Amino acid sequence: MIPLEKNPAIDTAFDVDFADRLARFETYNKHNYRPNTYLHKWWGRRCGSTFRLILKGLVEDPEERSYYAPGGLEGKIILDPMMGGGTTLHEAIRLGASVIGVDVDPIPVLQGRATLTEVPLPELKAAFDDFQAQLVESIGTLYETHCPTCDEPTPLWHTLYGLRRNCSCSEVLVVDSFVIRHESNGSGLSWCAQCRGLRDDTGHICARNGERLVEKRQLACDFCGERFRDLDEVPHYQRYRVLGIAGHCEKHGLFHKSPDWRDLNAMERADELREGLRLPVELFCVGQGDKSVQLLNRNIRCYLDLFSSRQLIFLNEVIRLLPHFDSPVRLNLALLVSTSLEFNSMLCGYKGASTKRAGAVRHTFSHHGYSFPYTALENNPLYPRKASGTLQKLFHSRIVRGREWSKQPVERVLYDRKHKFFPIEGERDFGEEVATAAALLDNDRRFLLRQGSSVNLPVAGGSIDAIVTDPPYYDTIQYGDLSAFFRVWLRQFLPDAALWDYDQSTAAVGSARSGTRDRYIHSMTSIFRESRRVLRPETGRLIFTFHHWQARAWSALSIALHNAGFRLLNRYVVHAEHPMSVHISKMRALTHDAILVLTSDDVDRGSDWEHPLSIPKEDGFRFTEGCGTLLGWILDQRTLTDRQIDAIWKSALSSAASADPVKRIPG
Repeated sequence: MIPLEKNPAIDTAFDVDFADRLARFETYNKHNYRPNTYLHKWWGRRCGSTFRLILKGLVEDPEERSYYAPGGLEGKIILDPMMGGGTTLHEAIRLGASVIGVDVDPIPVLQGRATLTEVPLPELKAAFDDFQAQLVESIGTLYETHCPTCDEPTPLWHTLYGLRRNCSCSEVLVVDSFVIRHESNGSGLSWCAQCRGLRDDTGHICARNGERLVEKRQLACDFCGERFRDLDEVPHYQRYRVLGIAGHCEKHGLFHKSPDWRDLNAMERADELREGLRLPVELFCVGQGDKSVQLLNRNIRCYLDLFSSRQLIFLNEVIRLLPHFDSPVRLNLALLVSTSLEFNSMLCGYKGASTKRAGAVRHTFSHHGYSFPYTALENNPLYPRKASGTLQKLFHSRIVRGREWSKQPVERVLYDRKHKFFPIEGERDFGEEVATAAALLDNDRRFLLRQGSSVNLPVAGGSIDAIVTDPPYYDTIQYGDLSAFFRVWLRQFLPDAALWDYDQSTAAVGSARSGTRDRYIHSMTSIFRESRRVLRPETGRLIFTFHHWQARAWSALSIALHNAGFRLLNRYVVHAEHPMSVHISKMRALTHDAILVLTSDDVDRGSDWEHPLSIPKEDGFRFTEGCGTLLGWILDQRTLTDRQIDAIWKSALSSAASADPVKRIPG
């Protein structure tokens, strides 16, 4: 038997090349690699393969460190104090560890509870079928249309709208493009600019009726020359007018049509029913935030206004039906409906003109913030096919695939072209929830979840083997602010499942606009100090991923770690983001993460870090590597002040570094 090593292997070794190759596959479509982690929308997720490799670097037995070997962390306790999407928890519990996950936002906690708790798949399927059937029975007629060929009733697939704008002489409807369908044979389907009717290559009789139709490129009126104005004085859902309906007839297949009188009557009936809904408006107010300001700037003050009348009626029915299901099932169904909102709001756009992507929905957060389409798409969440954004599709992709994968996780194979994925025998991606940290020691694969700040943890000092996390990205992606879009509804679905009125100021996120950099430093310092308290002496490690272009972010992180008493043992740089990701495409964005391995400063670490003479900005890998090196050097200088650390980073990332680093430290 090979003797176990005292210090974690990740202190001195990490297979960067292997991690890079795995990540370049996974970043392209992360949810296909870890389906059980992706039940609900969350932002800024890191690669599960990277975190598996990090955790494998904590395995004591060298024979169990292989990426494809099952387990290796039995008897260990891993903490993620900022759990977010839950990647650490899922990867650690697969390796046999017991885990603690903490987050101030209730959504990560609820998602973690749902995905880590074993619920028999047949039970979930039966509940979903019952849930869907009851929704169809109660409100299905609101989503009914008629085939334009045989006039038979059929569920509509989605409804397309144009954005209302006006000038001094008229009102127009604005769309992304007149073309709504391209066929492989060169033909297509488009709207008539004069009458808004649909036309194809067989001919079209134009009967002028109502507003003109213009494409988004046209900014001013052809007649009066005045620029078009948005109708900010009306609720958001009323700023659109229906243009077309898509559906699928069993006899005649896919169709697109202009709405007829029955379609318009169904929408009018929904508008009337909307007035009678008893939704507490005061709980749907849009608060101030770096992302929600995008709504406020368009005079959107209430989240209810982001949904059509049919969508609100659907959500109201969900609130009525959910209490009839048992707790574990109810949690899964509530999260399913909540995550479906990303595909079922009036912020959704249409990107289905291509035959390859017919009907595809441009979802609400396609650009990691709120987007406001010209051609808006109102989905039918009850559509009986597995189409984009429907409950049927999401149930199978988020729950069925996730549960099946959790019983038999698989990993991509790089060395065998015949077998792309390899099942990891003996692993499973679920465990048993406990109420106290002490109960984690009773067995492997136990989990403790806590909503709140990680500044004060109900954990004994020196009891955690490792802290592995992905802290907030300092700024830009305001997770808590964006998650309010879902949180206001989950509060209605699961009123007793979380602390919905939590203090968002405890979130460790900085903002250049709101001047909360000091809050970020204070929050992260407090979390890192608590991390140091709970880590095991000598062998306990704090490991996390980080990247940023800006000096202010690296400075804030350095100050927090420095004041909390940590030193850097090692840093590795790995691929982390696909360059074609929609929120960074064609932008000067970093695609690599630094993996930072730290220990408390009272542990003998060995050799000191050297100050990098320069940090190249032309290459993202070398830039991130250089920043990690400078972080190590700064943490070795125990007498630096916050002001000095700030000045060092500003100098390093704004100009060529001095050959003498000591001279660069301001007095």
